[in-house]
Amino acid sequence: MNCFVDTSALVAMADESDPNHSRAREQWEELTDSEELLIATNYVIVETLAVLQRRLGLQAVREFLTEVCPAIEVEWVEVQTHEEGVERLLSLNRNKLSLVDCVSFGAMRRMAVKRAFTFDSHFREQGFEALPVVPTSR
Repeated sequence: MNCFVDTSALVAMADESDPNHSRAREQWEELTDSEELLIATNYVIVETLAVLQRRLGLQAVREFLTEVCPAIEVEWVEVQTHEEGVERLLSLNRNKLSLVDCVSFGAMRRMAVKRAFTFDSHFREQGFEALPVVPTSR
């Protein structure tokens, strides 16, 4: 089975101060041990690098590129996927939804990927299964 990897999960894995760090590391281990195909768009990689550099510096970027990126198949965003993402972003009209998310949704649908390693609730809202499964509050 394939699993899309989102910026929120990648950053949580790298940043020990992130509240989702432990769960992210555990889920990453499970995914890589299962030998699932892990996929991200080049937009997710660029966004992750920018956040890591801003939060943690270039050493974190180097570690991400050498230790994490090799386990991810990068899907390069084509013009049509980008344009559809822009249209989705504008039509949904929500300030906290990013272009990277909207492009990710389109790429996932195009590749028939139903699961995402993410801590971003927008993936669930768009009908995707999100990992790790977050317990519901009562």
